[in-house]
Amino acid sequence: MYDEILVPTDGSEAVDRALDHAVRLASDHDATVHALYVVDQRIATANSGDLHDEIVEDLQTQGEEAVAAVAERAEEAGLDAETSIVRGTPDTEIVSYADERGIDVIVMSPEGKSPRERIQSLGSVSDRVADDASVPVFLIK
Repeated sequence: MYDEILVPTDGSEAVDRALDHAVRLASDHDATVHALYVVDQRIATANSGDLHDEIVEDLQTQGEEAVAAVAERAEEAGLDAETSIVRGTPDTEIVSYADERGIDVIVMSPEGKSPRERIQSLGSVSDRVADDASVPVFLIK
């Protein structure tokens, strides 16, 4: 039923709770776990001055650590894992990744918001993903 499971990650503790469910689901279905981190271009664009490159580099490093942590947990459970880091708007990129990679289900937490979203109240990435995705989205609180 589920062969490809996507776990979007921002590296927060909320992802750990969602990952527990994703790993269990993947184990039950012998599925591949996909870890996706989106370098939020809105943050990079908002900081177009001298710090732009440093901010993008920091976000890239955070992403590498975040997807590695998801992959490690999946592999410890004997599962295949794929990692990806992309640039763009998180909800748009998550939905696009799911569509392009034939993802069967997205498992994420509604609690991990970027600093920019908290400040500007742009809304929940998970809400927008749930609204726009063509596959089931499990929101784990």
